[in-house]
Amino acid sequence: MSQAVVEMSNITKIFNNKAANSKVDFRLRRGSIHGLLGENGAGKTTLMNILYGLYKPEAGDIYINGHLEQIESPEKAISLGIGMVHQHFMLASPFTVTENIMAGSFKKKQVLLHKDEYRKAIVELAERYKMSIDPDSYIWQNSVGEQQRIEILSVLFQDVDILILDEPTAVLTPSEVDDLFVTLKELVKDGKSIILITHKLDEILQIADEVTVLRNGENVGCCDIGTGVCTSDLSAMMVGYDIEMRVKEVCTPPQDEIALEVSEINVESDKQLPAIRDLSFNIRKGEILGVAGVDGNGQKELCEVLAGLRPLKSGTISVNGNDFSHKKSADFIESKVAYVPEDRKDMGLALDWDVSRNLVLKNYGCTDFCPHGIVHSKEVDHHAESLVSTYDIRVNTICDQVKDLSGGNQQKVILARELQGDPDVLIANQPTRGVDINAALNIRNKIIDARNKGTAVLLISADLEEIMHMSDRIAVLYKGELNGLLPGDATIEEIGPLMLGKKGENNGA
Repeated sequence: MSQAVVEMSNITKIFNNKAANSKVDFRLRRGSIHGLLGENGAGKTTLMNILYGLYKPEAGDIYINGHLEQIESPEKAISLGIGMVHQHFMLASPFTVTENIMAGSFKKKQVLLHKDEYRKAIVELAERYKMSIDPDSYIWQNSVGEQQRIEILSVLFQDVDILILDEPTAVLTPSEVDDLFVTLKELVKDGKSIILITHKLDEILQIADEVTVLRNGENVGCCDIGTGVCTSDLSAMMVGYDIEMRVKEVCTPPQDEIALEVSEINVESDKQLPAIRDLSFNIRKGEILGVAGVDGNGQKELCEVLAGLRPLKSGTISVNGNDFSHKKSADFIESKVAYVPEDRKDMGLALDWDVSRNLVLKNYGCTDFCPHGIVHSKEVDHHAESLVSTYDIRVNTICDQVKDLSGGNQQKVILARELQGDPDVLIANQPTRGVDINAALNIRNKIIDARNKGTAVLLISADLEEIMHMSDRIAVLYKGELNGLLPGDATIEEIGPLMLGKKGENNGA
């Protein structure tokens, strides 16, 4: 057996009198890829934040290369050769890609930093691992997928030996996942050791050498990945029982009435470059139009213009037959257009507010919650308790601040808020990103339920399997253009080439 580069023994961490980790043991072998599984809130990220020095445990020991260490800060972790790519990015939006990566290399304590040399090294590293980035662009100008690549490059730039990846494939297409896995295998060949936090069981089976499963803050098992381990075994370990993996079936055919229509729209990115080019499509009531495409091909800009959050340069947008081409976000909300943004942290939630107030963010002006201009706290709380139960949002109380919830439960707060009142149109951008298999299944089924009630759904997801399982039709975006419109039963072999730029026919129009 390979020597352990990381040994964590009896790790305990308490938040608000509740154990996020309870006497957890974890062991990472040198030159291996170790999967870390568990439901949202199981304690996976907490455990890795302790290893990276972001949290101090109440009890337990950490050994790095056989030596007992006190890791009191990320700087200390980096000095020990430990790097971490977080699920929620740790980038400074006002600065460029090069400046962000430079900031992460201050451990060398350079008196004079040569920006051009850094830029050249960053470009070489990006090309080596086939990560397309613009080193001179500002972080806020990059899509979520591009920011993920920047985070990975920033950590690799530290020359670390132990790499922690928290949901690294959440924003990647299948081909990009394959490329990432090639990179990880090359890193392992160079002697690096990797901890991979993911909710995607098939990825664990594909890439990991062994896996540890956490449930309710405790280690419930560790096993080598071999022919005898399957997804059902791992999912049962995660939740404590066998779960049904299938999404609900669509019960009714789409209606004839069109709820959302866009005609030859053009939209610019934050860089004032064309992001959406002459795009036309429609979605009928009771229909899911799935959008497939490599991240950064206009998905973000499309969603924002359809929610009134980004100006339309040209073309027309119609909601239920009414012209919404130059309406504001409040007009879209009033017309029952719901929006689940891809970035729940910055766009979807008021992190310092509690769960109950986040669930009525869009409805503060209605008479049920704010009669005569005064907030009716009892009605707000009753409303929140109902949604927490319906959407299985894991909280101690509805007074918990949203920032203290796991990523999956934050996502369920957004979905519960947006789906209440049966919207006419739902714009869902990466609705299951970063959530565990059980929560993802719950979210997908809620979207199917909304579709069956007549909601027109625009579903954007980096999970191609999700697009294929849920969509009535599938649109493929490439460089902001519609590169193909396919029926819902299209195959990966049909969709994949269109995502990479091969021209297709609008077979599903």
